[in-house]
Amino acid sequence: MSELKKIPTRNGFGDEIVAVGKDHPEVVVLDIDIGKSCKTQDFRKELPDQYINVGIAEQNGAAVAAGLATCGKVPFVVTYAAFGSMRICEMIRQEICYTNLNVKIACSHGGFTPANDGASHQAIEDMGILRTIPNISIMMPADYNQARKLVRAAAETYGPMYLRFTRDAMEQVYGPDVEFEIGKAYQIQDGKDVAIIANGDTVSLAIKAAKELEAKGISARVLDMHTIKPLDVDAVKACVEEIGKVITVEDHNIINGLGSAVCEVAAEMGKGIVKRIGIQDQFGESAPYERLLAKNGITVENIVATAEALQ
Repeated sequence: MSELKKIPTRNGFGDEIVAVGKDHPEVVVLDIDIGKSCKTQDFRKELPDQYINVGIAEQNGAAVAAGLATCGKVPFVVTYAAFGSMRICEMIRQEICYTNLNVKIACSHGGFTPANDGASHQAIEDMGILRTIPNISIMMPADYNQARKLVRAAAETYGPMYLRFTRDAMEQVYGPDVEFEIGKAYQIQDGKDVAIIANGDTVSLAIKAAKELEAKGISARVLDMHTIKPLDVDAVKACVEEIGKVITVEDHNIINGLGSAVCEVAAEMGKGIVKRIGIQDQFGESAPYERLLAKNGITVENIVATAEALQ
């Protein structure tokens, strides 16, 4: 990982959507009146003819996006993750996914990163809820550079998509020249004793844990599963077949998120051990981001302890 300045992944979205909009005039941003927080202000200033503020009306935003998509536009509905997943869930299902329209839901404030905003703004169920809807792809970048790459890939790939970004600044994991593919895990390092599969803001924790495990003589394979749907089933199967001991790490409820997706693969294979580290079956609360993670065991120390216990 780089020792450079930490940057929220929402900033990666804000910077890349401007570049994408200039390259693709069919791209339209539908702002749910929180452009400052979701980083759409530069897009509004530089590409005003491709920008619409629908006001505090998430459901209307999704409906307008569906209509624009039928006319060949590539709309990005931009809001907070709690609202972009749950408040407009019916519209995503009925108007976007059922008709398989080319709409992107781009959301900041994923997981515990709203921190002091409290449980109402902490989207800890979002990816799990949307994962059950057919046709949609779901992804969460680990850092600023990966966010830029996945935003462009989403804009240039047909289909409904949900992109989840962080409010808080994240450590830089990747350089600007690393390439990613929607639906394909990125292997950060190989290992033979345990596999650690993480996504989003927990990828940096997985990398740090792997370094500590190496010092203890435990070799860890680290995968960044930036896309949880479609899941890279082949990558998961390889971890189960070649290593047999898997730890998933996510800033999301352990029910129906990354951990559940990996467990489904292992269960159908009938082999392997999967330990899920993530938000327990409980709501969040107002507290510093790191404290909320620690309260749910989403820490380097717990990843290391879990890996040691599997040996």
